Amino acid sequence: MKLNLLAVGQKMPQWVIEGYNEYARRMPRECQLNLQEIAPSKRGKSGSSGQWMQEEGKRIMTALPQNDYVVALEVGGRNWSTEQLAEQLKNWQASGRDVSLLIGGPDGLSDECQQRADQKWSLSNLTLPHPLVRIVVAEQLYRAWTVLQNHPYHRA
Repeated sequence: MKLNLLAVGQKMPQWVIEGYNEYARRMPRECQLNLQEIAPSKRGKSGSSGQWMQEEGKRIMTALPQNDYVVALEVGGRNWSTEQLAEQLKNWQASGRDVSLLIGGPDGLSDECQQRADQKWSLSNLTLPHPLVRIVVAEQLYRAWTVLQNHPYHRA
């Protein structure tokens, strides 16, 4: 199974790249984590947040593999404990499908992306910077995998 992280934003600071790569490289081959950066909309005086979100949503939908199971990172989604995420990861692996996790831009995910999602996952009720979300998702997926492997990384 591949875990595809589709995230709006490019040209991340070095600390974001290093943080994400640290956890992505720890994932095993059978649960590989891949990042695909989606170009953000150009924000200016003309246009609106809804318009920019829709443009980014179209780019996400174009990049999204057709048969993937889709999980939208959304503040209104379900909060999972580490153990619940591990159970989700186990279920995703058992399904035999690749999984795409969607991270929107500063304005969130478009309605089209949210409607395409099979699940919605909320990392927190807090508003997190989108670059940081990449690192948190990668770390939490690694942590969930270690739980399934009885690896000592996670200390409940």
